Amino acid sequence: MTAEDYKEGQVILIDKPLEWTSFQAVNKVRWLIRKSFGINKIKVGHAGTLDPLATGLLIICSGKLTKKIDTFQAQEKEYTGTFTLGATTPSYDLETEVDKTFDISKITSEKIHEATKLFLGEIKQQPPIFSALKKDGKRLYEFARSGEEVEIPFRTVTISEFEITKIELPNVAFRVVCSKGTYIRSLANDFGKALESGAHLSALRRTRIGKFSVQNAIGIDAFEASLPS
Repeated sequence: MTAEDYKEGQVILIDKPLEWTSFQAVNKVRWLIRKSFGINKIKVGHAGTLDPLATGLLIICSGKLTKKIDTFQAQEKEYTGTFTLGATTPSYDLETEVDKTFDISKITSEKIHEATKLFLGEIKQQPPIFSALKKDGKRLYEFARSGEEVEIPFRTVTISEFEITKIELPNVAFRVVCSKGTYIRSLANDFGKALESGAHLSALRRTRIGKFSVQNAIGIDAFEASLPS
C-alpha cells in the first residue's frame, strides 16, 4: 500500500482495544500513516463510535472514502456482551459505580429468555445520560457530570435478533443484531426493568457492521507492522 492508496481511500478494519476511545484509535491510525509515508495531512475518520469499555470492530476510512462514512454508519450492527443483573449504574455500564441493588433470587432462565421477546422489532429507547449525544449544544454527559437534570427524548430503533447465549447469574451473555443508533447500555438497563430488577452492561464487543466482520479486523499494533517503517 502506498501513500497515494491511502489518499485515494481505504477501509481499515480495526479491532479496538479495551479502554481506547474511538477518537484515540483514529488519531493513532492517522499518525501512523503520516509517519510511515512522510505526509503532512490526510483525512481519517471512523464509522460509528465504540465506548472506551467496548472492544471490537471499528471501521476507519482514509482519504476520499471518508465521504462514505455515513453509509457505513447506517448499516446493521452485531454485538456480543454481558449484562450483570441485580445492580444498576447511572451510566448503565461500568463507567460509574453501582447506585442500586436488587434481589435476583426469583429470576429464572425461562424469564430471562422470555424477556428478550419484548425487545424484538421496532422499539422506543432512551439514550443514557452518560453519552456524547448533544442537547442544546451540550453533550449529555456534561449535564450528568454537573448534576443537571435534562429531558432525554426517546428514539426508535430496531432489534432484529436478540439471543441469550449463556446464563451464570448474575451474568447473562447475549448476542444482538440491531439498527444504527441502538444503545446496548440502554438495552441492558431496560432488560433489567423487564425482569422487575435492575441490570447494567458489564462487557461489550462489536462483531459486525453490515458485511464487515471483526474476524477480518486487526489490532493497532498489527496495522503499524503492516506499514513501511
